[in-house]
Amino acid sequence: MAETVLETSGLTMTFGGVTACDAVDFKLKARELRCLIGPNGAGKSTFFKCLTGLLKPTSGAVFMQGEETTNWHTHEISSLGVGIKTQVASVLDGVTVHENIWLAARRFFSSSIAETKAKETIERLYLGDIAKSNVGQLAHGERQRVELGIVAAGDPWLVLLDEPAAGMTSEDVDRMTEIIREMTTTAAVIIVEHDMQFIRSIATDVTVFHQGGILLEGNVEQVMSDETVRNVYLGKKA
Repeated sequence: MAETVLETSGLTMTFGGVTACDAVDFKLKARELRCLIGPNGAGKSTFFKCLTGLLKPTSGAVFMQGEETTNWHTHEISSLGVGIKTQVASVLDGVTVHENIWLAARRFFSSSIAETKAKETIERLYLGDIAKSNVGQLAHGERQRVELGIVAAGDPWLVLLDEPAAGMTSEDVDRMTEIIREMTTTAAVIIVEHDMQFIRSIATDVTVFHQGGILLEGNVEQVMSDETVRNVYLGKKA
């Protein structure tokens, strides 16, 4: 059986009298790709923020490769070898694509190895044509790929992505799908996403959130055809 690399136990997050994440038990295996979906307010984004250290859960626990990371800061979680892409851009607009990715790799590797990793990442993500461009001058889809490059440069064993396809053209989405699939050869990946077309193109397994908890987990086609899921989710914005 594949190793469990991420697990939550009774993960709960409350805001005043509202329970946004309700005693969630979740497991992710090595090199597994999982999409988190659900209606607005379902709890998936709160769950994601608890995983990445952006929120400190009210109760419950998060474990990464068996180590509890429940109250760790985001930079501490990243230092474990976890690649995180949030909705807030993590790029440096005033420097080039190459420099952004080199700096990301340099956190984990020596200067010379970071240079090698940067070149490899730029090639993997089809960024060669814009490698010398300042990130602040790039189109949205290009910036999204640079952010993914920053995540990939550290050779993470776990990648957490929040809406990586948001605002992208169909061509950009196709390229993003290819890149993420390639990443799963070495890393487990969690994606929080609204775009149903993107989910269908990339997902094998899906976790559906509803009212703060997990409604259903399973194969994407099984989940999408489930009557309960269709009633609470399909046809609405995720």
